[in-house]
Amino acid sequence: MPTPTEFTPNLPELIAIRRDIHAHPELGLEEHRTAALVASKLREWGIETTTGIGGTGIVGTIKGKLPGQRSIGLRADMDALAMQEHTNLPYASTEPGRMHACGHDGHTTMLLGAARYLSEHRDFSGTVQLIFQPAEEGRGGAAKMLQDGLFERFPCDAIYGMHNWPGTPVGQFGICKGGMMAGGCTFHATFRGTGGHGGNAPHLSTDLSIPAAHFILGLQTIVGRNISAFDTAVISVGHLGGGALAACNVLPAEITVGGTARYFNPPVKDILETRITALAQQLATLHGATAELYFDWIALPVFNADEPTDVAIAAASFLVGTNAVNTEIRPVTGGEDFSFMMQQKPGAFIFLGNGANEDGSFHGVHTPLYDFNDAAIPYGVGYWVSVVEQELKLQA
Repeated sequence: MPTPTEFTPNLPELIAIRRDIHAHPELGLEEHRTAALVASKLREWGIETTTGIGGTGIVGTIKGKLPGQRSIGLRADMDALAMQEHTNLPYASTEPGRMHACGHDGHTTMLLGAARYLSEHRDFSGTVQLIFQPAEEGRGGAAKMLQDGLFERFPCDAIYGMHNWPGTPVGQFGICKGGMMAGGCTFHATFRGTGGHGGNAPHLSTDLSIPAAHFILGLQTIVGRNISAFDTAVISVGHLGGGALAACNVLPAEITVGGTARYFNPPVKDILETRITALAQQLATLHGATAELYFDWIALPVFNADEPTDVAIAAASFLVGTNAVNTEIRPVTGGEDFSFMMQQKPGAFIFLGNGANEDGSFHGVHTPLYDFNDAAIPYGVGYWVSVVEQELKLQA
């Protein structure tokens, strides 16, 4: 069994790259600096590099020295979140309202580390496509790369993805066959009416706070009463907007309720959209208003195919031993747009431990104190190299 550091003799350089990306976060489809850094490193290491795929996406192609036609894809995401960082780290975000709060800086760095190792050790059969994807966080980066002919231009027989997982010790992996992550959407329900004077003549106005309030409460009945108890679904409200704080005596003419919905079983998706729409529109009609619904399904369920999952398990086990690989983790309702790529090619998605404090506490992703753990870099690089070993029989 190798030690992960064998795959990262340039670890200080990789840590510096990760922290540089962290300090300069970019939102989806705006990753121009990050993409330029990635392309520069790939070319420096002698890797065939194609830029501008789906906007700011990049693919690096490494061909093995041994005969073979099989081709696999290894994918990492590059974008940050629209959040303010509160870590006060020396390499904290220099961009107000932008933060690498999901570890994509680490994901990009680990695939770069694997790229350098594989470029220097090409004793394998076939081709490795290194896919650096933009806009995973809700801006449709995977779909845009696919629309730009990703797999027609860079054929893959199987694809692999990875995400860090806070709270799991560094050096441990988690995966399961079948549904592992949920499909999901963001939705907006916009209620419209006349507005009016809330103090003088509310009876002559359309008070949109009433249908909006009943709508928020009613959403929580959909999962319990319209969806089978044997199916998993989530509906949460994350935004409520209307009126002006400086004019609380005015009934607003428009109120928007925004949220997210998650599912695993495809028929549940239709139930969620149908019932959310009907609830909003019928409550609006009841109170003399109208309601307009908008749904953006930003992720499909992540479904791990059997054969690639076996490869992923073998690759992780080769690196850290079977005791450090949980092959039956519970699925999570987080979303991941790698799922769109998995609709076209069989693949496997795995979680990599990002660590925890001695007392078991940790900062989760999408929180202002989160930071990717640099100690995980050798394990991520080693996993990618091990996947190539399993798929293309890399000779050590």
